[in-house]
Amino acid sequence: MTQAPLRIGTRGSPLALAQAHETRARLMAATGLPEDAFEIVVIRVTGDAVQDRPLSQIGGKGLFTKEIEEALLAGDVDLAVHSMKDMPVAQPEGLSLDCYLPREDPRDAFVTLTEHAGLADLPEGAVVGTSSLRRRAQLLARRPDLRVVEFRGNVQTRLSKLAQGVAEATFLAMAGMNRLGYADVPARPIPPDAMLPAIAQGAIGVERRTDDARVAEMLALIHDRDTGLRLAAERAFLAGLDGSCQTPIAGLAEIEGDRLRLRGEILQPDGSRVMADDCTGPLEEGADIGGVMACRMRREAGPDFFAAWS
Repeated sequence: MTQAPLRIGTRGSPLALAQAHETRARLMAATGLPEDAFEIVVIRVTGDAVQDRPLSQIGGKGLFTKEIEEALLAGDVDLAVHSMKDMPVAQPEGLSLDCYLPREDPRDAFVTLTEHAGLADLPEGAVVGTSSLRRRAQLLARRPDLRVVEFRGNVQTRLSKLAQGVAEATFLAMAGMNRLGYADVPARPIPPDAMLPAIAQGAIGVERRTDDARVAEMLALIHDRDTGLRLAAERAFLAGLDGSCQTPIAGLAEIEGDRLRLRGEILQPDGSRVMADDCTGPLEEGADIGGVMACRMRREAGPDFFAAWS
């Protein structure tokens, strides 16, 4: 008797589909199974369905994952592929997230169709488009003279808006452009020293039902240990700050030999206050490093800082 295909749940955006195809290709290589042993199932999520409002107005983290997780729990799909920067720090009961693919470039990129080489070169009062509260706060902290406008849509939509003059510049994730093969997009990577990325940016996570031993064994074959160690630190930092899509938080963990370095940043939504921290510790203690950093920043920032996030 032929076994039914393993169903891979995903959003329907070009980037989400590219990530689902990468997951399938890695599973095929690791297991020796043919392509028809896997079926990619597109699931429409709230974040894609609602395009006329900023993400912060329609909910926190979970906008791009909730419906996929519901399908996974219902048995409509067998595993779910997620962009980890969209993932809440806790999974619903019955689901596990312990498989990460090798992380892509985590940096942000400055994108413009003008001659301006970077953020510092934009003229006073220039209009920059972004839908990210984190990027908005980072922009205003560095350039309070800029005007920031809402800017949602895929890469081509955003480039079209730039061409129409809606904004002079925007920001995209290098990981997404690399995965989609957009080498021709006029994007300049921003060093993390200049602009820390979102927590878990560039990482793909594969979620499963906790009691599905067959899928657990398969996913263990494609799990990238280094990515897992880095995300343990970043997501512990996020969890310690109760982070959501409505909170400007940035962070990046990097492996340096047998040590792990975590840099974190929290901001007021208007960029008026910024707090940053940098901590290095044993590689296997990333979650502890992230948790300690979050506690330290909470203590130093004080309750008034976080009241502005409410």
